[in-house]
Amino acid sequence: MGDPAVSNRRCVIIGGAVIGDYGLIKDRLKDDDLFVFCDSGLRHMEGLGIKPDLIVGDFDSHENPGLDTETIVLPREKDDTDTVFAVKEAVRRGYGDFLLIGVIGGRFDHSLGNVSLLLYLDTMGKKGRIIDDCSEMEIVSGSPSFISDDCEFFSLLNISGEARGIDIENAKYPLKDGEITCDYQYGISNEVLPGRTAKVSVREGRLLLVKVRGDRTVLT
Repeated sequence: MGDPAVSNRRCVIIGGAVIGDYGLIKDRLKDDDLFVFCDSGLRHMEGLGIKPDLIVGDFDSHENPGLDTETIVLPREKDDTDTVFAVKEAVRRGYGDFLLIGVIGGRFDHSLGNVSLLLYLDTMGKKGRIIDDCSEMEIVSGSPSFISDDCEFFSLLNISGEARGIDIENAKYPLKDGEITCDYQYGISNEVLPGRTAKVSVREGRLLLVKVRGDRTVLT
């Protein structure tokens, strides 16, 4: 059994990617969250109006602020990025619920690597979610996920191999016992039926669920 004071508390990891709408993020934060700032994520302290409980970084993109806060200084040459290390450290400390912000945007390689952290957390039996300025991401695996009709669009992407037995209910494009492969991503831009709650489940494998709050950038 882990420490209930830790396991019942959410860990929020703050990376250095651009956050354009601080108000949107602040509305999702809770007073009892553990806030972990990763290197250049420290530039978001003022905008978010929060102080770090833990700082992690090699400080190649932001100066070590020297705060009276627990700080883990990492070497610059390492396998894990600062964000990956922060997630692993919080898992090691017993946290089971994670929110990642400031981890999408800018360098695509870092963004994709950070999305894969959701797979890592799912494998570890932990809850994980990423929020950026226009979307929210989570992994659909053993338990179904639900999408309310205030979501503008939602997409299901296969980023980890095989995904079979996919069911989508209460959506414009329903699916029964489907399969989505990594080389044919046809589950993009679905819509929840008005007044309904969509339900997504997968029998084998895992999917990335992306809930889009508004079509701010149209890609074809």
